[in-house]
Amino acid sequence: MNRRRVVTINDGKPGERSVSMACMHCTDAPCASVCPVNCIFSTDDGVVLHSKDLCIGCGYCFYACPFGAPQYPKLSNFGSRGKMDKCTYCAGGGGSEVPGSGQEYEKYGANRMLQGKLPLCAEMCSTKSLLAGDGEIIAQIYKERVVQRGYGSGAWGWMTAYREDITV
Repeated sequence: MNRRRVVTINDGKPGERSVSMACMHCTDAPCASVCPVNCIFSTDDGVVLHSKDLCIGCGYCFYACPFGAPQYPKLSNFGSRGKMDKCTYCAGGGGSEVPGSGQEYEKYGANRMLQGKLPLCAEMCSTKSLLAGDGEIIAQIYKERVVQRGYGSGAWGWMTAYREDITV
């Protein structure tokens, strides 16, 4: 599984940007809205999870997600690729397994959130460009970085991604 990939825009040209593409755990997740069996849902913490027990592998979520987050874990013909898989924000799974159990780990990976840890991608990011936690705090950190680097409020995508009432 490749749950995160980096896309480079204008590669080798002035204004080149690299964007990390992964599940953004959307507030109104398009993948969840198109799922015919309602196996994709948001938790109280805002993490978008899916149940592999309910998933039928139709692929609608893959086509609806603008980030390409849901993926087939197997490479084969349509219908035999199995059930979808996606980033769990290291919060375990959406199935009936006991949180933190070996069954949950085998099916969905580590439940780092249950252990009070950050998702592995944020913890291991060498440039600290991937952050996890409270949205207001993260927005403040990113805004401080933008101001410090001299881009001000005209930074690429700033007005779209963050509200202006966050003070530095």
